[in-house]
Formats: sequence, C-alpha cells, structure tokens
Amino acid sequence: MSGRDSALGALYGLALGDALGMPTQMMSRQAIADRYGRLRSFEPAADDHPLAAGMTAASVTDDTEQAFLVARLLVEGHGHIDGRVFARELVQWEDGMRAKGSLDLLGPSTKRAVEAVIEGAPVDESGRYGTTNGAAMRVTPVGIAVGSSDLGGLVDRVEEVSRVSHNTGVAIAAAAAVATAVSAAVDGADPAQAIGLAIDAARRGAERGFWVASADVGARIELAIGFADPSDPERSLTRIYEVVGTSLASQESVPAAFGIVRLYPGDPWEACLAAASLGGDSDTVAAMAGAISGALYGVDAFPAAARRIVAQVNNLDFESTVDGLLALR
Repeated sequence: MSGRDSALGALYGLALGDALGMPTQMMSRQAIADRYGRLRSFEPAADDHPLAAGMTAASVTDDTEQAFLVARLLVEGHGHIDGRVFARELVQWEDGMRAKGSLDLLGPSTKRAVEAVIEGAPVDESGRYGTTNGAAMRVTPVGIAVGSSDLGGLVDRVEEVSRVSHNTGVAIAAAAAVATAVSAAVDGADPAQAIGLAIDAARRGAERGFWVASADVGARIELAIGFADPSDPERSLTRIYEVVGTSLASQESVPAAFGIVRLYPGDPWEACLAAASLGGDSDTVAAMAGAISGALYGVDAFPAAARRIVAQVNNLDFESTVDGLLALR
C-alpha cells in the first residue's frame, strides 16, 4: 500500500464515518438500537433530530467540512495556518451553514474562542478553555501533511492548528494522537506502531497549552485498546461505551475511537459502522475511527460504492485535497 492510498483512506474514512454517524449523533446507544438496529449503511436523519433534522443519507457534518477547511488553509499557508485567518474562516463557515438551515454549527469550545478572536482577543489566549474534541475531529489533514519521523515537530504543527480554539493540554493531546496515528500509517507503520506513537504524541501534547483538570488521554487510549477483544465485539463495545465514554470530551471520544480501531483489525468500514451505532458523539467518534483505520488499511478497504456516494452527495474532491497535502509532506 502506498502512502497516497493510506492518505486517501484517512480522508475518505473520516467522511464515511462522519456520514454514517450523522443521523445517530447525540443519541443513546439504546435509542440507536431501537430506531436503526445495527447500522449497515447510510441513513437519513430523523425529522425530530435536534441537530441533523432534514439531512439526507450520506451527508457529512462539521467534522468533515472543517477538516477540508483545515486542508485548504494548510495548502494555502504552505503547511501553516494563521489563527486569526482560521477564526474568520470558521465564522464564515458557520454563517454558510446557518443560511442553509443547518443546526449543526460550531461546537461550544470553538464558538466561544473564535468569537473572542474576532473581538480582538490574542490567539494564544482564545482557546484556553477549549477541552472538547473539536481540534481532534478536524486534525486529520495535519497527519497527512506532516511526517511522523520528527514527533516533536508534528505535535508543534498540531498545537498550531489547535491553539485558536483548543489551547489546552487535553485537547492538544487528543488531536496529537489522531494526527500522529494517521501520519505514522502514511509513513508505513503497522497498527501497533502507529498506536504506540500516537500514545507518545498524546503525552507530549498534554504538556502543551493551558493546564486543565482532566484524565490523561494517552492512558485512556491504553485503557480503550485494552477493552478491544475482536473475538467478542459486543462486550468490547459495551465496555468502551460504559467505561471509556463517547461524549464530546476529548479524553472520552478520542480513546473510544482508538479502541474501535483496535477492535476491527483490517476492516475500517466495520469500525465506522460500529462507532456510528455506539451513541454519544457518534459522528465524531466514527469520523476519527474511520480516519485512523483508513490510514492504516488504505482506501480500498472501504466499499467503492460508499466512497462514491459520500463524494457525490457532498461534492467533495478527495484526490486533489490529498495530493495537495502530500505535496507539503
């Protein structure tokens, strides 16, 4: 598998997981089971969904759209993103979503931070209370654009992209873990190597930004992958859901994604389906699991029909986006 196949797998996996989890986001595991059973394909959102009502099957959410925004800004900035430019772009993105009638807008940490930047707050201060998974959900392009051989440099780039909205140790740790797993896979690492490097990056990232009281992301990734027993996926998913958690909290959703990746070796599509069926912040957990697993196993590990549908429904150009990011690597 080439590095390009891995990078395409990461970006497609993010979008596929996001689209699968779109109709189930912020539902309980039991509510998902009652309405959908076990997801096997894309579904439209229910008319009474608090965030996604009216969204058609295979539509992506803020996870994918903001990841593509990060990718564009990285290419335009020759590998770097200016925090004030990013804040303005995020506000414009939200305005566009609101104009379309969408309720799936900026997350709580990002919204508070970008409003502060627009009002003149220093970028280094704006994200000091951002602890949710917004940085981790959109960081996959950094993992494609930056190699893993210089882990400190990769974490530097993650911190740069996260700072404006999520300048806390827990959020940077979570984003660093996702970006590093993707980057290592593009460099040819096997799953054990990539996850081990991601845990190392999480521990480095935890030392960045502002300190907040939080469980350690690296330790919780180890906990989550310890729950992953491929011979008993249902019990494993229950343990991940009940003990690790699937909320917006970085120290829950990111470790949960890693646990699901470990639970379905070689099968990123099944990992996405499982994550989308799990409950909580299911679109983001599935997006991150899809990105990591897609990077590890390559784009051809996903069904060609599913890739075609998600690209067409959302008018996304995966190939040129990936090529632009790899040119920075």
